[in-house]
Amino acid sequence: MSPNHTASTRNGLAGAAMVLGVTGLSTSVVFIGGLFGGIGLILGIVALTTAKRTGIGRGKALTGVVTSAIAIVVSVLVAVVFVWYANKTQECYRPDSFQQYTQCVHQQLTGN
Repeated sequence: MSPNHTASTRNGLAGAAMVLGVTGLSTSVVFIGGLFGGIGLILGIVALTTAKRTGIGRGKALTGVVTSAIAIVVSVLVAVVFVWYANKTQECYRPDSFQQYTQCVHQQLTGN
């Protein structure tokens, strides 16, 4: 394997980390972003280590690490809010109509 091929492969890790981080961030509101973010974070850290040695792909790797970390945080926050909302409105799940559901949810969330 030539040195250029190795650098190109490692630069590919940085690119993959960046793509996964951005994808994770854009899908973090539907939970799957946390998975993309986790993979992107691991690849980004590996790519940063490689970039330190080769000088190739540092910007992409750093972008991947940052966007992946944010994607993980947003996914966790969305999950927490989802669980809180489900717990707070659990008695509203069998309404006769959507209007009854919205009234029940409003009552549960405001305490009225």
